[in-house]
Amino acid sequence: MSARRERALRAGWASAERLMDGGHPGHTPVPLPGGVADTWIAFDQAVRDLRRHRHETSYIGDDVVALCHPDGYVREGALRAPDPVLELVAIRCTDWVPAVREQARRVLRAVLDADPAGTVRRLTPLLLRLGRREHGAWAAALLPAALRGASLRAELRESADLPTRRFAARLSLESGEFDVRELARLAAVELDPPTARMWADAALAALATDGPDDRAVDFLLGAHIPMVRASGVTALRGAGRAAEAGVYLTDRSGLVRACARWLVRQDGGDPYARYRELVKDPARVTPYAVSGFAECARREDGPLLRALLGHPGGPVRAAAVAGLRLLDADDERLLRSLLDDPSPAVAREVSRGLLATAGPLPADWLMARVAPERPTHTRRAAFHLLRARGGMASLRAAVTLLDVRDPGLRELAEGTVREWNWQGSLQAGWADPAELGALLERSAHLFDIHQLAPLFDRLALTETALPDRTARPTR
Repeated sequence: MSARRERALRAGWASAERLMDGGHPGHTPVPLPGGVADTWIAFDQAVRDLRRHRHETSYIGDDVVALCHPDGYVREGALRAPDPVLELVAIRCTDWVPAVREQARRVLRAVLDADPAGTVRRLTPLLLRLGRREHGAWAAALLPAALRGASLRAELRESADLPTRRFAARLSLESGEFDVRELARLAAVELDPPTARMWADAALAALATDGPDDRAVDFLLGAHIPMVRASGVTALRGAGRAAEAGVYLTDRSGLVRACARWLVRQDGGDPYARYRELVKDPARVTPYAVSGFAECARREDGPLLRALLGHPGGPVRAAAVAGLRLLDADDERLLRSLLDDPSPAVAREVSRGLLATAGPLPADWLMARVAPERPTHTRRAAFHLLRARGGMASLRAAVTLLDVRDPGLRELAEGTVREWNWQGSLQAGWADPAELGALLERSAHLFDIHQLAPLFDRLALTETALPDRTARPTR
């Protein structure tokens, strides 16, 4: 489940609980959920579930509760009230009770006839999700006819709701309202990859049918999304511009670089030779040139990449480390010497390379690199390796990092401590009770008292050793 959808579901349940807990006579009415479709679906389910387990007979907003009531007769009656909540009417259009469905559909059809544009703006995200339900096809089928207007489709193509955005794009493509340049422009400015792919595929199809168009190709080449830029590189051949492919050999995307290498070869060129010229010239080499070179290099090219480990640019050094790993031309001794590199990108790549051999790495050597005086990126790389190595060193490092300022690293350390098998460590002889107790005291703020007391008991520590819960580490 995506984080966005999880937030929407939590919001729906929270709105339902506020309604059921605060909606008694004399109280201020509780606001209903906003316009997020998943929130309304969660709200409907939550009100029904909460109502099953409660016996209050009066709520402010009784019509809202009735629309979500477990009893189908109550739901149907609520649909006959004046101005029922439109989102809940839409949900009732997919109700499992036929009489409720039919009544909800009559209400929704009347609202749609009275204000088609406003209803579509408000309900499209919800109707698209309801269309996946057993009885949801009717509701989803309303949309294509209601979206005949180009201006309304254009409005929904800008929706923050991605299913709505994609649906409006599909309808626009089916309408045939755009020429090849507009299709390419829409592909270039789109930030949602599936939607961008639809526009790009349509633009390529139009180019194949109607012939080359330099302006359309330029739009594709300037796109934000790599797949669209790759389409533009591919289209260079049909436009008679294959000689331009060399520019994209150093694109930031591996997909675009691969398409550029293909086109350079089709045009009789040698991408490998071009890459070698770039990486041999310190003034012209870029991180993406190094990455592209590694993607088509041979193992014997390892020395050329190793020479770049002394380049003044951290991103270039990081790309060289990644390239050596791609060629299987790195080694533990080389990587260990680079873990202290001042560039976070280099430390990150070195950590990835060492993860495969994290077991033999000396724990003391890694522990020295999570010490407070080390740079944050070095501490992070060493901690990842300690976690992969396992054993008590990873717990000691996690406790050391509980006061680190970097929120991501601190969260990783806290998770390690919370998930640690403290009793298992004692039984395995990894540490004595005194050390475990000291580590537990330093991390006690991560546990509630009901978790903490049993842990101290299992470690054979006295309850007087339980720390003051008001204490917190300094950050």
